[in-house]
Amino acid sequence: MSDSLDRLYLAVIAARDLDPATSRTARLFQRGPSKMAKKLAEEAIEVVIDAVNGKTDAVIRESADLFYNLTVLWAAAGVRPEDVWAEMDRRERMLGIAEKLPKAPVKPAKVSARPARRPIVALDDHRLRKQR
Repeated sequence: MSDSLDRLYLAVIAARDLDPATSRTARLFQRGPSKMAKKLAEEAIEVVIDAVNGKTDAVIRESADLFYNLTVLWAAAGVRPEDVWAEMDRRERMLGIAEKLPKAPVKPAKVSARPARRPIVALDDHRLRKQR
């Protein structure tokens, strides 16, 4: 996946200075970060709605739009894909690839006779399930 997003990023960078009348990417750059952020949010909402409604094909199409708009916003913000991949690697080392870092520092667990275990999320036949 990262190869595709890397290629998309390079294409976005190449298109940002094209004619806004013929290039959606150039038009987004011309309109600025607030318009880029609005388009990204719209696509994220569309992905959510289609996923909730069980429309797999629509989720795929809207996800591609979401990645495109995210990549445009990255380029405008001076974020490179490799910056994001480095952060993903850092998080994987800390909590595992399928976990999001907490916003606040993690409080130490209470000492008990039995150590607490976090559930591990695994893919089983392309479906998520929790393991205990």
